Amino acid sequence: MIAVVNYGMGNLGSVKNAFDYIGVESYVSANPDKLSGADALVLPGVGAFGDAMDNLRSCGLENTVLNHIDSGKPFLGICLGLQMLFKSSAENPGVKGLGVLGGTVEKFSPNMGLKIPQIGWNSIVTKPNMPLLDEYDGNYMYFVHSYYAKPINMEEFSVKTVYGLEFTSAVEYKNITACQFHPEKSGKAGLAILKKWTDLNL
Repeated sequence: MIAVVNYGMGNLGSVKNAFDYIGVESYVSANPDKLSGADALVLPGVGAFGDAMDNLRSCGLENTVLNHIDSGKPFLGICLGLQMLFKSSAENPGVKGLGVLGGTVEKFSPNMGLKIPQIGWNSIVTKPNMPLLDEYDGNYMYFVHSYYAKPINMEEFSVKTVYGLEFTSAVEYKNITACQFHPEKSGKAGLAILKKWTDLNL
């Protein structure tokens, strides 16, 4: 069973509805015991990095997420749920992220001459060695963000998108899949990604 982590932030309803639509059972919970018993975990997120990490910790869920990832069970991070996997974010200096992935989260520069946040559809560039995302190379996904992940030494695991600069829009690394875009809001391709993720992992 898939569990969606409820730490008081994020598009929980949209994610749950997307799984319902594709016929995949899931539940939303803030209970560490219920989340620990899940076969796969989804960490969504909308809002500020610092608030998200504070909420996750105040809800007593940081170790639940870390233990799940350490166990090797499937994990999916969405939007802020991708950024939280890194050590820190320029959005809230001094706030520690989960630190599962090496690197930081940076802000798009206003000097690019583009609207910030990036809101809308943009294409992704994948690699042939990605079990989940390889077949979606060139597909357009839905983004809403002002900050982007900047991984260290993860080129072979990173999906790319260009918005003023080339940034990491998704990661497939061991049992971790994490997307800066919102698969639950990305139409048929996004729903297909969620379905394929469950088929590959459950």
